[in-house]
Amino acid sequence: MAAKEAKNHFGELLDTAQREPVMIEKHGRPVAVVMSIHDYNELKLARLRAKLAIGEEQADRGTFADYNLETLITELDKERY
Repeated sequence: MAAKEAKNHFGELLDTAQREPVMIEKHGRPVAVVMSIHDYNELKLARLRAKLAIGEEQADRGTFADYNLETLITELDKERY
């Protein structure tokens, strides 16, 4: 969807984004994707699971990442938004 069309049909854009992600283009180049909050939360959850899996692998090898609790909490808080 062109940026101008997205602006002029914002309600339609939001409705479509509830069903599927919508790529926004400006001058023919992709610049953004609008998606439902459900899809966004699923994406964040998948990223968090991937990070946890890496941490588990490192712990199993005895090479756990050099994180302290404060750093880990800060990173997880960033994922919430």
